[in-house]
Amino acid sequence: MTLWMGVYVFRLPVPLAGLSPFQWHAHEMIYGFAMAVVAGFLLTAVKNWTGIPTLRGIALAGLWALWVLARVSFFFGTAILGVAGLFDLLFVSGLIAAIAHPILKVKQWKQLGILAILSLLAAANGCFYLGAAGLLAPGLHLGVYGGLFLIVGLILFMGRRVVPFFIEAGAGYPVKLVNRLWLDRAIIGLYLVFLIAELAMRSRWLVGLTAMALFVANAVRLMGWHTPGIWQKPLLWSLFVALLWIDVGFLLLAISALLDQPAIWVVHAFSVGGIGLVTLSMMARVTLGHTGRNVQAPPKTVAVALAMLIASAGVRVLTPWLAGGHHALWIAAAQLLWIGAFSLFLFTYYPMLTRPRADGQPG
Repeated sequence: MTLWMGVYVFRLPVPLAGLSPFQWHAHEMIYGFAMAVVAGFLLTAVKNWTGIPTLRGIALAGLWALWVLARVSFFFGTAILGVAGLFDLLFVSGLIAAIAHPILKVKQWKQLGILAILSLLAAANGCFYLGAAGLLAPGLHLGVYGGLFLIVGLILFMGRRVVPFFIEAGAGYPVKLVNRLWLDRAIIGLYLVFLIAELAMRSRWLVGLTAMALFVANAVRLMGWHTPGIWQKPLLWSLFVALLWIDVGFLLLAISALLDQPAIWVVHAFSVGGIGLVTLSMMARVTLGHTGRNVQAPPKTVAVALAMLIASAGVRVLTPWLAGGHHALWIAAAQLLWIGAFSLFLFTYYPMLTRPRADGQPG
């Protein structure tokens, strides 16, 4: 994000031939930032689900190196775009293999949906590179929007598993949240139709209708997950607000599609408010748990960082629409709030992540 601010605000030159700076920014936030978080989460979660160790040591360093090489290759612009694409696809392929092995070994077939989403993310990323090379006409659209909405779908899929559990365990009093199987299935079905409408059919009216239906369905599900105790716990209200941002994104997308208006300003409701806030909240939580600390007692700086990121989403989504005359200024403000939020997280959590676990356990 700091590099993007340099490019957008201070006109830092990046040698991108055949690729706009906005397309480069979108790609790196999805396949650089978000995919790194997805990799960290799944490599940790799959070990817990299956009881089988995932990558560590040299193997984990190798996967990380593929991710780094893909990011660094982009600094040289599109001259070596094929090299960046090779490393990027090797990274995603390595991640799929790393989590598929334990899942298949213990026959946890319910996790196959995660492998399917990761495979589609790899395909979407491949489409982006083909589009950037001029070999696939809709490749850039498939890569950017496919990647964005697949990540959102993964959050909704995983959120159904973890968010109610976290709330019930951390509200501070006995509570049983409302979960409806028919609603979960309806959301999955609607989302599949939405993806087809957005990526394959490019049908604005079908995108609008399915987005509106997803807004209603997710709003109903969130009402069943609400309990007043979450507002006393930053690591609970942040997840809830992140899912609210995703739901607002569906509403804004539906309005945009049905009224035939540009949807670019809607994207950041999903990306900053949804993906950004979920990732920061989850990293703040799992770092505590996996370093032997109390997840119910996060550092006080966490609430500040989360509030800054919510403000970044609000500034990025709403103010350009309400006060478009200062568009560049608002974007710069949103960028600074994002950078400030993650810098505060880094400052707070770096000591935890670079020292032995507080409880003496391996990890």
